[in-house]
Amino acid sequence: MGSWQLDPYHTQVEFSARHLGMMTVRGYFDELSAIADIDPDHPEAASVEVTISTASIRTNNGIRDNDIRSSNFLEVEKYPEIKFKSTSVEPSGGDHYKLTGDLTIKETTHPVVLDVVRYGEFNDPGMMGHRIAYGATTKINRKDFGLSFSPVLDGRLVVSEEIQITIEGELVEQKETADAATASRPTLSVSSVVLSASSALR
Repeated sequence: MGSWQLDPYHTQVEFSARHLGMMTVRGYFDELSAIADIDPDHPEAASVEVTISTASIRTNNGIRDNDIRSSNFLEVEKYPEIKFKSTSVEPSGGDHYKLTGDLTIKETTHPVVLDVVRYGEFNDPGMMGHRIAYGATTKINRKDFGLSFSPVLDGRLVVSEEIQITIEGELVEQKETADAATASRPTLSVSSVVLSASSALR
């Protein structure tokens, strides 16, 4: 297994909800971190932990952002972080996987299942390093996590209970892990057979 971390410049955690059952309002979190243990040859053994700053929420509207940060929803001063910790990975065909884990919002934890797809792998020993890109989607009911404020206008919920979540990111292998893996490989002569790198999770 190797130690990997999210590249913050190439990671997006987005969500969406319906307004009055009509328009889709989208937002994202601007500050997050993740660490993962990944063996590219055995992606089913991978694990990941993610931490998100609740105050970093953005929906392109300052008034709405402050409302979501308030006691109506996330209560960011009392609950500064959202956490996810994986519990299992199951292959579901090709580069697709089912990632199960515990999602904690406002100190309330429930299991969630994410549909994950591995986009690709890139290995540049120089500037970019060894990285794997993934995408994931899931949905939750916000009331399950204590976000129960539900104003109604003319019989319609102002904010839908169902929240769609979309994640895309690149995980980068940490140098110590990469150096250890290189040191463990036997030295090959020019006439030796070239070993090909195995694919991994996105």
